Amino acid sequence: MGKSFAEMQEMYRDIVRRFNQIELRPWQAQGAMIELTKQTGELAKQVMLKEHYYAWDGDQAEIDERLGNEMADVIAQVMRLADYYQIDLEKAFMEAREDEDDYLKSRGV
Repeated sequence: MGKSFAEMQEMYRDIVRRFNQIELRPWQAQGAMIELTKQTGELAKQVMLKEHYYAWDGDQAEIDERLGNEMADVIAQVMRLADYYQIDLEKAFMEAREDEDDYLKSRGV
C-alpha cells in the first residue's frame, strides 16, 4: 500500500536532514529553487526522450523509470520550499483545487 502525503513529506524531511550533514552550506530558498529548476530541466529532458524528440536507442522502460524519478525530484524540491516557508503543502493543494472547482462551477462546468 502507498504512503500518505504526510508520510512522504516526513520521509523527505529525513533525507534533507541527512543531506544537511554533508552539504557545504545550508540550503535556503535560493538553493532549493535552483535545485528545483535543475530538476525541472532533467524532467524536461526525459519528456523529450519519451516523446522521441531526442535520439534514443535504449530501453523505453529505462526512460519511464527516469521520468518517474525526475517527477519525484521536482515534488521533493517543492516540498523543501514549502517547509522553508512553513507552508502546509497538503492544505495549500486542497485549497487550490477547491478554488479551481469553484471557478469551473461558476462557468457551468
